Amino acid sequence: MKKYLFLITIFSIFYSVNAQNKNNLFSYIDVFDLQYVSNPQISPNGSQVIYRRMRFDILKDRIIGSLWIINTDGSDHQKLTSKEVEEYGSSWSPSGNRLAYISSTNEGSEIYVYWKNSGKIARISQLEGSPSNLSWSPDEKSIAFTMNVKTSPPVLIEMPKMPKGAKWANPARITDRLYHESDGRGYIDPGFNHVFTISSDGSGINQLTSGNFNHKGPLSWSNDNSKIFFTANRSKDWEYSFRNSEIVSVSLIDKTIQILTDRNGPDSKPLVSPNGKYIAYSGYEDKVQTYQNRSLSIMLINGSEDKVFSSKIDASINQYVWDSNSKGLYVSYDKQGDTKIAYLSLSGKVTNIANQLGGTSIGRPYGGGSFSVSENGSIAYTFTLPSHPSELAVINSNGLKKITNISDPLLKKRNLAKVETIWYKSSFDNRQIQGWVVYPPNYDSNKKYRFLVENHGGPISNYGNRFSAEIQLFASAEYIVFYPNPRGSTGYGEEFANLLYHNYPGQDYNDVMDGVDFFIKKGIAHEDELYVTGGSAGGIMTAWIIGKNNRFKAAAVIKPVMNWISKTLVADNYFQYANSRFPGQPWENFEIYWKFSPLSLVGNIETPTMVMVGMEDLRTPPSEAKQLYHALKLRKVPTVFVEIPEASHGIAKRPSNLISKVSHILAWFKKYQ
Repeated sequence: MKKYLFLITIFSIFYSVNAQNKNNLFSYIDVFDLQYVSNPQISPNGSQVIYRRMRFDILKDRIIGSLWIINTDGSDHQKLTSKEVEEYGSSWSPSGNRLAYISSTNEGSEIYVYWKNSGKIARISQLEGSPSNLSWSPDEKSIAFTMNVKTSPPVLIEMPKMPKGAKWANPARITDRLYHESDGRGYIDPGFNHVFTISSDGSGINQLTSGNFNHKGPLSWSNDNSKIFFTANRSKDWEYSFRNSEIVSVSLIDKTIQILTDRNGPDSKPLVSPNGKYIAYSGYEDKVQTYQNRSLSIMLINGSEDKVFSSKIDASINQYVWDSNSKGLYVSYDKQGDTKIAYLSLSGKVTNIANQLGGTSIGRPYGGGSFSVSENGSIAYTFTLPSHPSELAVINSNGLKKITNISDPLLKKRNLAKVETIWYKSSFDNRQIQGWVVYPPNYDSNKKYRFLVENHGGPISNYGNRFSAEIQLFASAEYIVFYPNPRGSTGYGEEFANLLYHNYPGQDYNDVMDGVDFFIKKGIAHEDELYVTGGSAGGIMTAWIIGKNNRFKAAAVIKPVMNWISKTLVADNYFQYANSRFPGQPWENFEIYWKFSPLSLVGNIETPTMVMVGMEDLRTPPSEAKQLYHALKLRKVPTVFVEIPEASHGIAKRPSNLISKVSHILAWFKKYQ
């Protein structure tokens, strides 16, 4: 009977929140109506932008991206093609007269070319795999790309011949690789990524790299069209030196491979300067920490005179684009919950250009987004605010202008929650901690509201002043929502992010609880109306919190790690944890792994707790969530286990799952009002 009452509660919340549309609140069904801009590519002359327009298909329950083109003054906004298929990876030719992109259908992914002057489109490839990282040669005669080339799996036995008409079980799947599965992708077929070229008119495909090594993009050409630069690890022990990669070139003349860097660390994303003299790339000397900034380095085209020149930016450089005179680069980086665009000269001087880059993470207020730069220095980028996901903005001689408003037809009609930035001091060491408080629409300061803490994932990540469908839905249900960036978050310097080194969870717990106390002192939160949730690392923090105190009326622990010993040896990225997260492997340091496992605190938990996980999650496998649920059941603590079918770690990738996730959390909390 209780099961049916609980289901009724879920549906009642779903429909009650949607019924509130008479008050113009953001509702569950609105999720399907969201659209946003991604991957804007400005033309070389700065007159037009191609971008990927993302929308949710309510019938297919998935996100679809198609290419749109718009003038930089906001005029002549139209879809590039008439096809309703996945389109992505757009790349302007150097002269700007053509555009290459990838179109994906049930038959596969192929390279297409669009002629700007005539509007004609042609498919130029017929490939066995899916291409990526399209890059035009300077003379526009070729397009380079990367593609996976399959290899045969190992075979250990020979089965007897199967009789005609028999239906035997599928053959055994055998792997001998360190990295053989990936969350959201599943089992990885054996194979290696290689670099190819195809003529821009579609004749002739040439595989440039070979061997059992992975060669990764993005790709960058030398000015004389003779070499392509990319990222690879071609060392003998490449499979186990998985953090290491180098900047590598391949000759189009004789396919000779040249390795240009040699430090121990992830050197990647080479970008040749317009004058052909330099290569910029990102990376660091690996000290085996929890976090290290990805700095920007420069070297001569032959790999000599290598130096770091982004040391004045205490953050990882996310993206970078050369200016047309090769005197510096436009870069993006995170600072205090905001992703910024700046100009970084070769002397290291930093000039801020724009804020609020992002808006492509719809579920929760994470970073993301991208930008591109024309030859005259005009910039197109994804611009976001708490009031809308990413729109297309342009910065040129006329200043900054938002030139799309694709979310306006929905969100301008909605009474959205107000988001406010706050700072408070850590009780542990007096550090300044940043967070955001979200007030319900029509907030009344004289009214008592429930207070919800939403912990971010990562933990090496950050929340910010960005649009979030999940946060808006919580606020529409009349919760004040608090989301902090405790120590370990990015955007506050390398030292701050690395405070969790061999200490996770640690004083990030104090940082979150200090925020709760801050709001209680202000009279915004109330001790008897506290709720807590979070996913992934946020699920870890939520489980840790309720193991440390009983102050919350209810909790929702989403896709957590409960036991570092089992997680480390089961997850898809199992081989990456030792030493960077905790010293040694689990069998070498059992006590430390257990000490930081939330399961070690489960005997203290009295808080009614929902546990949720995607049934196809390979990053924090369902076995982790089950350990918490089973322990709470055995202890007779009020609990429920929610499994989301066909969902990987990114539960909210399907819009219906985002809705299901939030509505289940609210239904659980409603039981304990």
